Amino acid sequence: MAETITLAGADGFEFSCYHEPAFTPHKGGVIVIQEIFGIDRHVRTDVERWAKMGYEAIAPALYDRLGRDFLAEHDDAGIQAGIAKARATPMDQAMGDLAACRDFLAKHGGKVHVVGYCYGGSLTWLAATRLDGIAAASSYYGSLVKGFAAETPKCPTIIHLGRTDAGIPADEVAEEIAKHHGDKVPVYIYEGAGHGFNNESPERYGAEAADLARHRTLELFDKA
Repeated sequence: MAETITLAGADGFEFSCYHEPAFTPHKGGVIVIQEIFGIDRHVRTDVERWAKMGYEAIAPALYDRLGRDFLAEHDDAGIQAGIAKARATPMDQAMGDLAACRDFLAKHGGKVHVVGYCYGGSLTWLAATRLDGIAAASSYYGSLVKGFAAETPKCPTIIHLGRTDAGIPADEVAEEIAKHHGDKVPVYIYEGAGHGFNNESPERYGAEAADLARHRTLELFDKA
């Protein structure tokens, strides 16, 4: 059953996490990293989805130091509010919170994986390159991936991008990743899919792309 728990970050601050044990025989753990909108129903749905696939899942509320229970709508005001929260959250602080999630899941057995979307897609890439103890990482449409492409993942990592994403030039990201990592880091570009295609809100959801990306992610995690 899903629950909200608290964990202590590297700085001692106790942040909240949405957590759900595995529904089926335990395969390991998955850290689900939020979009800019907070731990909303889409993040909670994703946590449940991973739990149903056999992974204990946890989604840290990375903005808690700026105010508890932040949620934003997918409108202009919500986007601006979410961007402000993300920019006010230091990367090292976020990595410390993700490390706390890693340690929590590792205590329960199995390998720990990371998946993230939008803001979380960027943090997934950085977790893969900066944190030890991550078995595999799947980054969805992170706008910062291109800028940090020179960093080398410490674990098997894949990247998902939408062809029609107006904010992320998919081919440029793929070229930058290939420049630094050759074919070691697969970059999947989904034709007809835009930003947020895994998010089930009507204006963003791309069912075909989401299903294929999830299949690739599950295959990566199961093999890691």
